Amino acid sequence: MDGSSYYIPAVAMGVALSVKAPSLIRSWRDPLLRSVCALLTLVGLVFFFAAPPSIEEVNDVIGVTNVSAPLVYCLLSAFSSSCLVLVVNWRGGPPALTRRIKRRIIAGYTLVIATIAILFVLGDTPVERLVDFDTYYANTPYIRELIVLYLTGLTVAGGAMNFMCGRWALQVRGWLRAGLLIIVIGYLFNLAYLMTKFTAVIARWNGVNLDYLSSDAAPVLASIGVQISAVGFCLPLAGQRVGDSWNTWSTYRRLGPLWRELRPVSMHADRAVRISWWSPAELQVTQRESDIHDGMLNLYPYFDSAVRSGAYDAAVAAGSDPVQAQAEADAVMVTAAVRARAADPEGRVISSAEANAAPPSSTEGPRDLVRMSIALRQSSVVAAARGRAGTRSESDFHEQTR
Repeated sequence: MDGSSYYIPAVAMGVALSVKAPSLIRSWRDPLLRSVCALLTLVGLVFFFAAPPSIEEVNDVIGVTNVSAPLVYCLLSAFSSSCLVLVVNWRGGPPALTRRIKRRIIAGYTLVIATIAILFVLGDTPVERLVDFDTYYANTPYIRELIVLYLTGLTVAGGAMNFMCGRWALQVRGWLRAGLLIIVIGYLFNLAYLMTKFTAVIARWNGVNLDYLSSDAAPVLASIGVQISAVGFCLPLAGQRVGDSWNTWSTYRRLGPLWRELRPVSMHADRAVRISWWSPAELQVTQRESDIHDGMLNLYPYFDSAVRSGAYDAAVAAGSDPVQAQAEADAVMVTAAVRARAADPEGRVISSAEANAAPPSSTEGPRDLVRMSIALRQSSVVAAARGRAGTRSESDFHEQTR
């Protein structure tokens, strides 16, 4: 009984908790994050203190025979409470209702924990049992009730978890649905664990020895069930984080064509200090957007509303919807402006625009930078306009400076 089957999951939960700890420190007020960390902590503690070597050591240190039993049962009850609270936080809803439900759950399992402690004090367990406490004392007054109470508390929590998560899984999609279904699978193992425990205890009540169900089969089922459930709880959060990172990097990549188009005219194209490649994705996207806006700001005097209007009509004629056509028209206007700016190395158009102090109407309204960037790479209207943009821009430049 080296306890490795208990200590390995306990260490795994500890590692998961250490990964979550920095986020918890930064966002302590986040109830969902607090619930996840509480769950991981309780799972680790249950496995650690349920290991036979830990049971023996705790009994010796405290000096009370079998005191580890109510300790583990109290931790299991707290774990059940934390699972229910996490699902309530996870699902959300009106804050007042959510708080009321959580208070009831916590109050109910606090009462269970207090009753377990009282029943243990009232009972008599003189013989130390490391792995078969439930069946050995199944007929002992007060301890019998203690065992039934903690198993009933776990059963109620397991049934509620399967009901809530199973019904919720039918209403959602993606990572959340996957996580909920995994939790349901994990709790099916937990319910199997409880059934073996109840079967062994009831068999003892009837004079039949099925202790192996409680001592050998139940711990394996519990270990599998808790670890599967922990994966289910963590998966949606991890999946959302991966998805957010993927979307951010995807945005960064899709902005590439527009960023490269404007890079020659960006006011900070040659900046000496740039963020490192290992900087957070959000910061990388922010800098790329900033570079794009800098480049467009430098191009404003060269934007030609006639070029944009013609490109918009061509895009609509080619079958683009209005939003896409607007992005293609903006991309064509930017391409033409870049050529016009290159044909005006002395910046006489910029000087003229500053003197007139009247921004062109084509600069009004927001632009979808990602759509514009994609249009630069994929739009046939932009490809057709590229060959004409340079000639048209040079002609416009000569008209303006004649």
